[in-house]
Amino acid sequence: MILILNCGSSKTPFIEEIINEYSDFRTVGILDLNEFDFSNFKGVVISGAPLLITEINMEIYLKSMEKVVQSKLPILGICFGHQLLGLHFGAFGAKMKEDRDFREIEVIEASPLFSKLPYIFYMQEDHCESISVAPNFIHLATSDTCVNEAMMHETLPYYGIQFHPEVSGNQGAIILENFVSICLSQENSPE
Repeated sequence: MILILNCGSSKTPFIEEIINEYSDFRTVGILDLNEFDFSNFKGVVISGAPLLITEINMEIYLKSMEKVVQSKLPILGICFGHQLLGLHFGAFGAKMKEDRDFREIEVIEASPLFSKLPYIFYMQEDHCESISVAPNFIHLATSDTCVNEAMMHETLPYYGIQFHPEVSGNQGAIILENFVSICLSQENSPE
């Protein structure tokens, strides 16, 4: 089962719809993780949010992120979820020009997350902030408007993407399918 952490995004139902094709899921609010039992889950998707990391106190969100990391489950952060993942591991956030269009994303480093995709694909953007690549993360993809479109941890199954695959058609759905496959393959890996 995949845990979807809803950070208040109107796009969360689209994440649910795609994940439901490949796995059971449960959606929980990002701030509802006190005493939460992660043991029945194989991975975590963290949604976008109608929040700006440069304008709010991130402390309560970072506390939730710490609980997610402590679960040792694979993580996929989308937009705000990507930024939250990066901030937790030491990235820096900054404002940028607002971007609400489809953009060409260029893969600069191969990753299981982009399996079955070409090295250039188009994804829907919906943000006005970005983050640096966090320490111990590999820079995976870029665009003309955002340097860090995607990153993954060097040794752990943690992935962050700035764009929104859940509203980007078939290629976006492939990314979410790939993440579910990563989660299921982790289940069979020796510890």
